[in-house]
Amino acid sequence: MKLSIVTTLYKSSPYVDEFYERISKEAQKITDNYEIIFVDDGSPDDSLQKCITLHQQDKKVTVIELSRNFGHHKAIMTGLSHAQGDFVFLIDVDLEEQPELLGKFWEELQNGEDLDVVYGVQRARKGGWFEKVTGDLFYRLCNKIAHIKLPKNAITCRLTTSQYNKALISHQESEIFLLGLWVISGFNQKGVYVKKYSTSDTTYNARRKISLLFNFLTSFSSFPLKIIFYIGFTISFVSSTYITWIVIQKIFFDVSLEGWTSLIVSIWFLGGVMLLSIGVIGIYISKIFSETKQRPNTIIRKKYEACDE
Repeated sequence: MKLSIVTTLYKSSPYVDEFYERISKEAQKITDNYEIIFVDDGSPDDSLQKCITLHQQDKKVTVIELSRNFGHHKAIMTGLSHAQGDFVFLIDVDLEEQPELLGKFWEELQNGEDLDVVYGVQRARKGGWFEKVTGDLFYRLCNKIAHIKLPKNAITCRLTTSQYNKALISHQESEIFLLGLWVISGFNQKGVYVKKYSTSDTTYNARRKISLLFNFLTSFSSFPLKIIFYIGFTISFVSSTYITWIVIQKIFFDVSLEGWTSLIVSIWFLGGVMLLSIGVIGIYISKIFSETKQRPNTIIRKKYEACDE
């Protein structure tokens, strides 16, 4: 039995050494046949060099250097695609998710009835009020609008079987939203309550969360297009009713509507709705265009494999 441990690097220099020591200790409690895969996502600090040094000292360490920063989710998928273990443990390197969760998840996976995935769930979100409020709002909107339900406050850390991992990396879309892919991949999954610590400020600011929300909605929901249809139908119905009322007033009561105010307001209103509708449709079209180009999600500059001398 082989165990693969996958993590990504971005401004991770302060955590690399401690993470390596703690995750190695946990892995050795389970098996001596394991690998640790570090994916450098264009980190601007010396995270990569530290991991190369670890690779030179420990043949179980593999380092994948990406050609630039491609983003957290794409870097994760790259690491998972290189995992060779019968079981795959995914975790962030920043120690907010404790490496000791490997042992806890392993026990759950072994004792559970035909489980494929064990993942961590926060009882309450870490961080200040802004992170908590925006995080809660994010999950509420996603689960209200989309046709899939995201487990609230799920974290990156998870232990999976190789079969599940193969199914996950089989998704080939360019716009990757891992929370959604974890769910639609299916299999038997179990959430376990854990505590996530705060070692640094979150990189998921308001702008990035809004971007993730739009990515999720346009990848897993047709709700925005349905909204456009209903708005268009409502405007058409109201406009037709208003026109009918004007015609009746003119024919039967010889009353004409004076002034241009209502006309100008109508033009501005309809113009705004049209621009909004075109914008939403444009987002969907741009995603289709992005997928048809079939560009690689990441480009590997160099791979320091565990077997290299």
